[in-house]
Amino acid sequence: MIHTKSQQLFERAQNHIPGGVNSPVRAFKSVGGTPVFIKKAKGAYLFDEDGNRYIDYINSWGPMILGHAHQPIIDAIRAKAEDSTSFGAPTEVEIQMAELVKKMVPNVELIRMVNSGTEACMSAVRLARGYTGRNKIIKFEGCYHGHADSFLVKAGSGVATLGIQSVPGVQSYVAQDTLTAPYNDIEEVVRLTQAHPNEIAAIIIEPVAGNMGCIFPATGFLNSLKKVCIQNNIVLIFDEVMTGFRLARGGAQELFNIQADLITFGKIIGGGLPVGAFGGRKEIMQHIAPLGNVYQAGTLSGNPIAMIAGYTLLNELNTNPSIYQALDKKTKVLCEGIHQILEQKHIPHTINQLGSMMSVHFGAHRVVDFESAKACDNTLFNKFFHHMLESGVYLPPSAYESWFISQSLVKEDIQQTLEAVAHFSL
Repeated sequence: MIHTKSQQLFERAQNHIPGGVNSPVRAFKSVGGTPVFIKKAKGAYLFDEDGNRYIDYINSWGPMILGHAHQPIIDAIRAKAEDSTSFGAPTEVEIQMAELVKKMVPNVELIRMVNSGTEACMSAVRLARGYTGRNKIIKFEGCYHGHADSFLVKAGSGVATLGIQSVPGVQSYVAQDTLTAPYNDIEEVVRLTQAHPNEIAAIIIEPVAGNMGCIFPATGFLNSLKKVCIQNNIVLIFDEVMTGFRLARGGAQELFNIQADLITFGKIIGGGLPVGAFGGRKEIMQHIAPLGNVYQAGTLSGNPIAMIAGYTLLNELNTNPSIYQALDKKTKVLCEGIHQILEQKHIPHTINQLGSMMSVHFGAHRVVDFESAKACDNTLFNKFFHHMLESGVYLPPSAYESWFISQSLVKEDIQQTLEAVAHFSL
């Protein structure tokens, strides 16, 4: 494939934007090479500035669950934009959005719209601290909850991709209030709560991790986590920025039949536009201003364009739950096909998959946490990534990111992907 325009644009971008990108993982720093500059997308496909077409397995890191430029969403955005793009005042569509989320996620009694997943997680932790009067939180190694200071301690996603061990600018006292445990290690969580009695405000977790690959909770782990929270009066926060409305109508909570105290959302609820939200038990949520004294605000929160896009997408998922079964089936076919090919090639690997999220790890061992993800042959992944890119398949440019499957992916796309894997060699 020819990438002349992408190379030229990247050189130009580096003169004006730090690293030439507005989010670090886009720079291809861990996989090497020049990032591809995208011009447009439709359905399951991306088209770059050089006219190359790619089958997309990122889907804007999750929100394009029905495919790019889904016509009902585009039509809704166009119609709403005629009324202006922002008011800084309440609108009916915000209420409609809140009502729909509550219908799909029954334990959400109140919900506040924000502008990003980072903002949602940051606000949820602030609320938990205000509600409990405590300062410390527990997070899990390799889980990424956005770039707020307290979340950058042993974080996954771009921090892991770039190999950043500690982040300059994060003050030491913030790091001291952030306790970490290995994912799936309930014994360490218990030890931390015993070592810091009446000090821990919240435990925040991706119920299915998507920022160190797709890693799911061990049997009983989430239930044990909730039990610890109840015993110690700790607020349990599920970060469902990735999993919310992707794995099921009610997200991971529905899938695992467990209810957190607070839940954060993002990605899908904006239909591809910048948006986030946090919600949960009324007893806790009523401490947010203007009902309570925990302050949170945002001029563009509940932006009408983002709300109508998200509402249109969620409404389709809510009325057509068979979409989730179809997505799971497609993803299983893809995973099984990749597994068979790599097995025939005697390439050590493990594939994690849950619903429409998956990840391929080049190592024979099970990948259950950040340490086991790091122990894989990520240099081989980088080679695999570039081979697939040149074959017209766009994967996340990091061994630590989940793949996302869209409903617009068809049998022929899966077959083309598997043919590209079949031509991969060490």
